[in-house]
Amino acid sequence: MSLIVTVYVPSGIVMASDSRQTVSLQRQDIPNSTPIPIVSSDYVYKTFLLSKNNVGISTFGETFLGGIPMDFYIQKFEEEIVQPHDTVEEITNKLLNFFRTSFPNADTSFHIAGYVKEGKSSVPYVYHINIKRNEKLRVNYSTELRKVVYGASWGGEGDILNEILNPVFIKNPNGNFFEVPKAPILWDAMPLQDAIDFAVYAIQTTIDTMRFQARPKTVGGPIDVLLITMEGSKFIRRKEIR
Repeated sequence: MSLIVTVYVPSGIVMASDSRQTVSLQRQDIPNSTPIPIVSSDYVYKTFLLSKNNVGISTFGETFLGGIPMDFYIQKFEEEIVQPHDTVEEITNKLLNFFRTSFPNADTSFHIAGYVKEGKSSVPYVYHINIKRNEKLRVNYSTELRKVVYGASWGGEGDILNEILNPVFIKNPNGNFFEVPKAPILWDAMPLQDAIDFAVYAIQTTIDTMRFQARPKTVGGPIDVLLITMEGSKFIRRKEIR
């Protein structure tokens, strides 16, 4: 599994991911044994930059498709499908179609993020798609409020983050549930450096917590961080091949 985090604040978009790849292996000497998750690599790329389009892509779920790592498919997608003028939404649609053509049953998800020039303004777009469910959702826009919203989205092994950040409900003696108050995160007021730090914190905290839990260590390795702004994009942190 994986953990990816996308943070969207007024000054920019931050996309981060871990680097661990796990595969489930079944013991051949024990019939009908439960598959065991094995760490096969701590050097897998899960966040990518389409530099000509200023668009970032992160992936989680099934990412070892056809026995080939995801970075091969993203490179192939960029070379053969993406055009320099494609917008974030066009790239999102093309990416969904690209994978559904070859792997329609893959439970693979993506975050796709970037900016679109609308009049004189650069508007942020952040999408979530799932290949198997043929699902597409813009996560940084409220249809009810009819405006861009700020916050964070994550995918993969997100249970630890959910426990830390999401509301908790407790049942009272009358059998009714009430929400335990939690201090809010002021996404609308968050500066870019804090957004970067939050993305790293979210993944590192998951890695550190898993260390002490009796569970498969499915999140780990170096943390890659991509920054996307109206002016351009760059990797803040990215593991190097040496």
